[in-house]
Amino acid sequence: ESRVAAEAAGRDLQMASSAEDNENLVPVTVLTGFLGSGKTTLLNHILTAKHGKKIAVIENEFGDVGIDDMLLQKNTKMQSDEEIIEMMNGCICCTVRQDLITVLSKLAKRVASGKLKLDGIVIETTGLADPAPVAQTFFVDDAVKAFARLDGIVTLIDAKHIELHLDEEKPEGVENEAVEQVAFADRLLLNKIDLVSEADLFRIESRLKGINAFAPIMRTEKAQVSVDSVLNIKAFDLKKTLDMDPEFLNTDGEHEHDNSVSSISIIQPGNVDLELVQKWVGQLLQEKGAQIYRMKGVLSISNADEKFVYQAVHMLFRGNFDDKWEASEPRESKLVFIGKNLDEKELRDGFNACIDTPEVLEKRIKTLRFAMGTKVECKTGGGWVKGEVVAHMYRDEFMPPGMVAPYQVKLDSGELIWAPEDVNNLIRKA
Repeated sequence: ESRVAAEAAGRDLQMASSAEDNENLVPVTVLTGFLGSGKTTLLNHILTAKHGKKIAVIENEFGDVGIDDMLLQKNTKMQSDEEIIEMMNGCICCTVRQDLITVLSKLAKRVASGKLKLDGIVIETTGLADPAPVAQTFFVDDAVKAFARLDGIVTLIDAKHIELHLDEEKPEGVENEAVEQVAFADRLLLNKIDLVSEADLFRIESRLKGINAFAPIMRTEKAQVSVDSVLNIKAFDLKKTLDMDPEFLNTDGEHEHDNSVSSISIIQPGNVDLELVQKWVGQLLQEKGAQIYRMKGVLSISNADEKFVYQAVHMLFRGNFDDKWEASEPRESKLVFIGKNLDEKELRDGFNACIDTPEVLEKRIKTLRFAMGTKVECKTGGGWVKGEVVAHMYRDEFMPPGMVAPYQVKLDSGELIWAPEDVNNLIRKA
């Protein structure tokens, strides 16, 4: 049985989150949308309607629109502290004056103590075009991750005025917030449809699809949507990413608007090499992370029976190996990018360079430092041990999915081990 020569360096792509699929976590919706798009109406509806769900609405007070004070007073059951107000229908209204994590921690304590049962949380982000800082909270903070999961980003759109916002000329270096809000969304609620014609709606929906081809559009009047249409949509569920419809991804030629923000999909048959993909994604996010608003996909990795599923918001990346490939299923990778000034050719070429072929394998072997038969020393748990290289690009069933070791080494004792990386602090010339 092989023994690993040393621990592999942190594998970025395998940030598996076991809490990810935990049904006990409270789902969190981030609600964005321009002033006047109907967010206040929607939030008032959540806080006062008899929908039978216990929802915490976290309001970002930095915005210009607050929940109507009169409405709050009329429907308030009790104000337990200055930041948390309990409503008659069992929902909660919170305001964020300092820090989102502080408010979430308060809610988490109440849930843990049994005083509060929550069906969901809605975070309203007035004036914040880029929900990434809010999304980051659910990727990064351990206490928050143990209590709640990011469920989806929903953008409310004012059908009457959206085109004005999309066309607004901004000074050099200033982002168009309306375009960004559409680009980040998992779901678009097209509101105030009673104020425009069917021809207008068709044109508006074409423009929205031009920016973000992957977010379903729901039409609505006076923000009258069921609570279920904004809660628990599981847009950030890696399992759900598996179900991305390849036909849905095929949006070529549907839109003519030459916006700097667009969406691109890649469908590539065959397998890709895990190490090459890791390098490519790492470099891509480092160099272009600010331009890539959203990224998600399912990868078919060589030497792995499971699909690798991932999601990213800017440079925040999360992914893991999930369901097994069915025997009848074609092995192919599906990737989606939404962002600014995306270079489709560059993305396709970059990903194509990760495809696992005999030529790629040959090229990688040529870059290795030690030929077969070279006498080497390997760093093991018991220190440096002498041996000889007996195989290149070695793989066995005990290795993690997708992993291939540059060397298999036969130690002087006769034991076989493998070196996870071709670096001097793990393997060196004897």
